[in-house]
Amino acid sequence: MRFFPLCASLLCLFPLLLKAAPDQTPFPQLPDIKGLQVQMVDDALALGVHHAGINVNISSLIDPEKREGNPRWTCEGTEYAFQARALAALDKQVKPLSEAGVAVYLIILAYPTGDPVKDKTVQHSSARADRSYSIGAFNTATAEGRRWLRAVMEFLADRWSGAHPEHGRVWGWIIGNEVNSHWLWYNLGKMPMAEAAAEYEKAFRIAHQSVRKASANARLYIPLDHHWKASMPGISPEEATSGRDFMDTFARLAREGEGGDYDWALAHHPYPDDLGNPRTWLDKDATPDDDSPHVTFKNLEVLSKHLSRPELLWQGKPRRVILSEQGFHTLDRPEGEDLQAAAFAYAWEKCRRVPLVDAFIYHRHVDHSQEGGLMLGLWRHKPGSISTPDRSKRIYPLFKAAGTPAWSEAAAFALPLTGLKSWDELPGS
Repeated sequence: MRFFPLCASLLCLFPLLLKAAPDQTPFPQLPDIKGLQVQMVDDALALGVHHAGINVNISSLIDPEKREGNPRWTCEGTEYAFQARALAALDKQVKPLSEAGVAVYLIILAYPTGDPVKDKTVQHSSARADRSYSIGAFNTATAEGRRWLRAVMEFLADRWSGAHPEHGRVWGWIIGNEVNSHWLWYNLGKMPMAEAAAEYEKAFRIAHQSVRKASANARLYIPLDHHWKASMPGISPEEATSGRDFMDTFARLAREGEGGDYDWALAHHPYPDDLGNPRTWLDKDATPDDDSPHVTFKNLEVLSKHLSRPELLWQGKPRRVILSEQGFHTLDRPEGEDLQAAAFAYAWEKCRRVPLVDAFIYHRHVDHSQEGGLMLGLWRHKPGSISTPDRSKRIYPLFKAAGTPAWSEAAAFALPLTGLKSWDELPGS
């Protein structure tokens, strides 16, 4: 009887002891960097991708009303519910890709919905009141918003940690979209950079802590646009900032924050200077120095140099980099498809010379009729549709050849179009 109090204490702790430890599987070593923001899973696998980006709108996942049949998750003593249908749709993308050995990266986004309850929960209170933006900032302004963000990230990280094979597995988590453009692509309203970076670092730290409960080695990424020392023209510094300065500010805040620094990584978007001109080899605002206005494929090595600075290292090594969203426009002229394909060849060869890049995830799979006139896809869309595939373009077989013995011959046509005699003449080689 004298041991009963000790046994009772152990029984009280038993649920905690049963809780699974984070999965320790190392981040996978993939055959090459070829990736795609996937619309058609079977076609992506036929193309031989090893990395796949998938958009996840957390606004469509949460269920504040806790409807019957929707899965639950308990976070900080509170039960949360999530939409079963939306999760099942994501499983149909994640599972076949991950089972084929593809590293899946989820791009975590918060779209305004028009539902006042959901928008108050998910969208940051400083965002434009009229909700007339495409992607919002995560709600780190209220305790309820922070709890919901933690709950959804813990739930998703557990679901795709590898502990539940029926759902598939996720290795990368891209938190937000082009967060240095905090008016157009991560709406925080008008806000000075230091405040915008601080709000984002709060969200990222919550996401990082949540994922680490499920996986010790999944990677989390900060997404930045191609503006490096410059910022988006035509709008104020309270609407968009330099990607370099935003990242450096974020890094300082991470070092100084409660709990100290952690292993964040970078998801860069090296679109050409002019998104409507695929000839990235002509980019004038992509210079080889750290004060370059842009970082595009022409001067990709600038990222490696900057991330080698002592204050940015993690455990003595530079942060990892993926290129998570970039594509090349198909000009409406006879040579349009050739120029798009040549741009991909140029970009692929440049990536091969920047070893810090872990993945080159091409955007888009299929042209999208509501993307500001840009036709970036490997496929053309059917006339009158938004993104229903019609026929593949010149870039399609080239993309398929990337990373295979057929590459050199397939890409040779691009050299004269880019003004090079050999890929060894690439800037920064």
